[in-house]
Amino acid sequence: MTVTFNTVAVVSINLTYEILSSVFNIPLVTGTFENIVKCCADSMKETYEKIQLKMTALELIYYDETGSRVDGKIWWVHYAFDKAYTYLTINKKHCIGMDEAVVLPHARGIIVHDCWGSYWQYPDVTHAACCAHLLRELNGVIENHPEQTWAPKFRKLLLDMKKSRDEAVQEHRDEFSIHQLSKFDTEYDYIIKTAYEENPLPETSAKKRGRKKKSKVLNLICRLDNYKASVCLFIKNFCVPFDNNQAERDLRMVKVKTKVSGCFRSEEGAQEYLTIMSYIGCANKHHIHAFTDIREALNGNPDIIFA
Repeated sequence: MTVTFNTVAVVSINLTYEILSSVFNIPLVTGTFENIVKCCADSMKETYEKIQLKMTALELIYYDETGSRVDGKIWWVHYAFDKAYTYLTINKKHCIGMDEAVVLPHARGIIVHDCWGSYWQYPDVTHAACCAHLLRELNGVIENHPEQTWAPKFRKLLLDMKKSRDEAVQEHRDEFSIHQLSKFDTEYDYIIKTAYEENPLPETSAKKRGRKKKSKVLNLICRLDNYKASVCLFIKNFCVPFDNNQAERDLRMVKVKTKVSGCFRSEEGAQEYLTIMSYIGCANKHHIHAFTDIREALNGNPDIIFA
C-alpha cells in the first residue's frame, strides 16, 4: 500500500506517512516508508534489467525525454516503450543519458522520436519523426509569421497524409499505390521549394568564418528537407504511427510526481521511483493491477509481468 500510494497515486512520502499513521494508529517515521519503497525497487531490479534487454530487441520503439529536478537541479528522464513494455531511467546529462540508458545504442529497429538533434547520432536504427511535434511547430509559424505561405500548406499536407493513411488502414490495405506516394512526394518537394524561396539560406561572408545563424523558421524548413524520409515513414510503413503522443502521456506521471514532491531528493530515490514505474507500466500493459504486481514483487515473484 505504501509503494502504491507513493508511485501510482503520486502521494509524497510525508503525506503517505500522515495518512497511514492515522489510519493504523501506529507511530511510524518517514524513513520507514522510504525503506519500503527502496526494498520494492530492489526486488524489481533484475526484472527491470530484463525489460531493458527486451526494449533493445523490439522492431518499433517510442522514445522521449523530459526534465525533472533532483536535489534542486535539472536531470533528464529518458523513456522508451512499446505496446507491451515501459522503460524509464534518469541521468544528469541529456545526451550522455541516452547512451547510458542502453536502449538506443543497441537498438536496430524503428525509433519514433521528436526530431531532437541527438537522436540522429544513432545510425543503426530507422528514424521516424513525430509529426504531432511538427504540427505544433508549424502552428507556431502560422500564428507568429502569417507571411509564411508555405507553413499552412505543409500542415495541410501532413494532415492529408494522415487522413489517407487512416482510411487505407480502415479498408484493410497495408500500403499506398506508387501513384499516391508519388503525389505526396511531389507536393512535399514543391512546398519545401516554396519555403526556401520565402526563407533563403543566409550567405556567409568571406570575412567571417563558420556558418551564419539560421532563424527558427529556416531551421524547421531544413529539418523537414533533410529528414523527409523520417517525416514520411508513416505513409510508407503503416506499422509506424503518425505521432509519439503515447510517450508524452506516460511521461506526464513523472511531471506530476515532480510537482507533488517538488523534486527527488537524490539520484538513487529518483531511479527507485522510475524502476517501480517501469515495472508498473509493463504490468498495466499486461492487464495486471498495480497493487497486485507490487505485492507479487515484494513476495519474490517480480517476473509476473512476463507470465
